[in-house]
Amino acid sequence: MAQQDLLVKTAESEARTLPSNVEAEAAFLGAVLIDNRVIEELQTQLGPQHFFEPVHARIYERILNLLDRKAVVTPVTLRPYFEADESLKALGGVAYLARLTADGQGLLAPRELADQIYDLALLRELISVGRGLVEGAMDTSESVEPMEQVERAEAALYKVAEGAASANEAKSFGAATRTAIFNIEKAFNSGGHISGKTTGLNSVNEKIGGLHDSDLIILAGRPGMGKTSLVTNIAFNTAQRYVDDTVRDGIEHAKSVGAPTAFFSLEMSADQLATRILAEQSGISSEALRMGKISREDFQQLSFASQRLAELPLFIDDTPGLSIAALRTRARRLKRRHNIGLIIIDYLQLLSGSGRAQDNRVNEISEISRGLKTLAKELEVPVIALSQLSRAVEQREDKKPMLSDLRESGSIEQDADMVWFVYREDYYVNATEPKYPAENDPPDVVEKWEAWRQKMEQVTGLAELIVAKQRHGSTGRVRLKFEARITKFSDLAPDDLRAAFDND
Repeated sequence: MAQQDLLVKTAESEARTLPSNVEAEAAFLGAVLIDNRVIEELQTQLGPQHFFEPVHARIYERILNLLDRKAVVTPVTLRPYFEADESLKALGGVAYLARLTADGQGLLAPRELADQIYDLALLRELISVGRGLVEGAMDTSESVEPMEQVERAEAALYKVAEGAASANEAKSFGAATRTAIFNIEKAFNSGGHISGKTTGLNSVNEKIGGLHDSDLIILAGRPGMGKTSLVTNIAFNTAQRYVDDTVRDGIEHAKSVGAPTAFFSLEMSADQLATRILAEQSGISSEALRMGKISREDFQQLSFASQRLAELPLFIDDTPGLSIAALRTRARRLKRRHNIGLIIIDYLQLLSGSGRAQDNRVNEISEISRGLKTLAKELEVPVIALSQLSRAVEQREDKKPMLSDLRESGSIEQDADMVWFVYREDYYVNATEPKYPAENDPPDVVEKWEAWRQKMEQVTGLAELIVAKQRHGSTGRVRLKFEARITKFSDLAPDDLRAAFDND
């Protein structure tokens, strides 16, 4: 009986008129046609999709197109575009355009009218989401996954909350072009080498053009190469640049090459990551910090560093065993609350899938990598996910990783926009240290150890970031400096860079 009552109530609610104010839409359009500058002063991101009356939506879309071409928009300049519009004929034809400007009432409060049109559009989308929720919840067939419905519902509600409920609609080429021009302008203003978020490493930025929104970046390497250290450095650099741009220099949020950052650490705890960042910023070794082997001066230096970092927009979630659905839910929440612009996951293989593919790890990894790419596109932020490499690397003479070394590589390689590998030759050279020569050892033992020592001297502190795949540009490698004591990656000085390549 309760189920029947619910169905009746749903039918009754659908029969009601959807929230709208056609008169407010007409008044607002009239205000814009009288004074085109009204649109420039809007605080609401009002689009054609927010209008209830389809004719009004088409008129507003045409107004935006003409303004984008720097044209003056009036009922007269609009007339040629609507003379054949059948729906407009029902309202009186092109004469309706002139009637919109007849009383000028909209000029009294255009912002308030725009806000009301926008809010009513969100209410209509909320009703649409609610209907979908009811229909989905009423489906009790065996194939239904309740948690999957919750995931879809939260995604739909997130879009409504962000005012992006029309995100599933096709985007006009003009709108896509405007976004592209904005990104190109940002690259130009940054000095010609970065259009996305900064990594804080100039040599990496120059190679990849920054971290681009909607990109999935896979960072892989064998244990001990410094994967977590590198992404921790990037997380700090991106968050710090955002503070420098917006707080210190007064640059508006959208034009900053930094961003608030979310770090999902499935392996290390939040305090361990914080210790790494403190070590990097204070210049005190991570080991000394963990063991408390620091002087009073070191502690004072540490206190200054912690004060600087206290307001850093870097959010660490160290919940273990997250599923891809739970991670997406948490990321949406952080986006809504803190407007994060970069997501980092350490690491991909510690995520779990929906449960349906757990009998097949390759299928589960495919689901996870697709989910991360979907998350990057949905939130329009770059996502960096760390990944393990197979042991095949250790069995080769040349230890430099290749795409085929990615674990369950097919889906990861396919979904990723960029694949990076971290490689440190000193790690492998150090492992081959020969016996230290004793006083009575023959010359060949001494020569062998001396050759090893010279090689270690050449490669110690050098690291390579190998860009093995890049949809936006060329592949290649970037030489970096790595200070193991404080787990910090940085750009090589020009002289060190020349020496590094001369030793190849």
